[in-house]
Amino acid sequence: MKGLADEPNHMIELLEGGTTLEDVIDGHVYEQALAEKSVFVVSDLGSLMRQHVQWQLTMPQIRPYYQVQSNSSPVVIEVLASLGLGFVCADKAEVSLVLDHGVPPDNIIFSGVCKQLSHIKHAAKNGVDLLVCDSETELYKIARSHPKARLLVQVTTWAQAAETSMEFGCSLKSCRHLLEAAKDLGVQVVGVTFHIPSSCKDLQAYTHALSDARCVFDMGAELGFNMSILDIGGGFSGSEFQLKQVHTTVRLLLDAYFPTLSGVQVIAQPGSYYVSSAFTLAVNVIGKKVVARDWNGLAQDELTPDDEPEFLYYLNDGVYGSFSSKLLGSTIPAPAVHKRGSRAEEPVFSSSLWGPSCDSLDQLVDHCLLPELSPGDWLVFNNMGAAGLGDLSSFSDRSAIRPPVYYTVSTADWYNIQEAGIAVDSIMKNFSMVQYGA
Repeated sequence: MKGLADEPNHMIELLEGGTTLEDVIDGHVYEQALAEKSVFVVSDLGSLMRQHVQWQLTMPQIRPYYQVQSNSSPVVIEVLASLGLGFVCADKAEVSLVLDHGVPPDNIIFSGVCKQLSHIKHAAKNGVDLLVCDSETELYKIARSHPKARLLVQVTTWAQAAETSMEFGCSLKSCRHLLEAAKDLGVQVVGVTFHIPSSCKDLQAYTHALSDARCVFDMGAELGFNMSILDIGGGFSGSEFQLKQVHTTVRLLLDAYFPTLSGVQVIAQPGSYYVSSAFTLAVNVIGKKVVARDWNGLAQDELTPDDEPEFLYYLNDGVYGSFSSKLLGSTIPAPAVHKRGSRAEEPVFSSSLWGPSCDSLDQLVDHCLLPELSPGDWLVFNNMGAAGLGDLSSFSDRSAIRPPVYYTVSTADWYNIQEAGIAVDSIMKNFSMVQYGA
């Protein structure tokens, strides 16, 4: 039952009968209990397929381009390429990775608001012509290093600025000047891109963004550009409900501003939408400390009989490993306790979770309710697919070893994807299927 992300021919465990993902996790916990009790990841490739089917059912007129930085696992790239997705790459390494998996250059967008010249030249050398541009500085770099580039002008949105406290993108007022500069330099502008974060609850942000995009298209037409691509960005959390909300909001706006007869191709950049629910991380408790809270909510080391205890648990992985996204502001979901025999109706206590580094930054979860744990117990973190598990560069501590990833798919999901008309032969070309437990 092995399947590491770096193997040239990836092994997938086929779950037959009533075998579940929980059964796979149980099996690997048992294996690790007999060995080093190391961190490991279990991936459900069926989740990628289910998310894609849901996208096709909900937003059939919008083509997805997967954001590679969300999870650059070669297996994820292979599956999503087989499903027909395009890809959004932020640097030279991601471009090379996607090209190595047989993705045509015209199915790649080279994004990033500040690209290195060597990376732009790499894109030009490999025929990746669709680039994002948001400023004159970037425009001059592209014109000098990639004269055949086709640009998507990134327009800033107030929703994105509110989340990052910085304005990425070109303001509507500045777009005219940027388009004129592109015209003077002989660089082709083919469309507009913008981004609404998934944290934005006010879907009116799409109204403003699509209105601005229409204005930029009109400016481009006046200057003689044939603009034919509209990219509505990322901002898809992975929730079916949120996806339907966004679609309901943008459908009528697209009909009004970019009707089908206009010939404009509408695309989007889902990242965590595809991979978040597809990866589950299992970690081991290696240490424990009991503290008490005083009336002001501050931790005290001495615990009296009248105090309510709070437990601090130390895990064998942290922010300098699999939880690196925490350093970038992501929220780590509260974990589930791996089953420990018949301990039903256990009382729960205020708990905090820490990595092994003894660094004050290495706090994973500030507060959650868990039964009392002991060193050797296992915690399971769901929805970890967009936390950097598939990208070795996300490990801040270069001495940290990336955990093994065990890839699985149920027979039901495998048959469903075939029934959806997806060519299984193309998915299987770099995979080996083994029955779980064989």
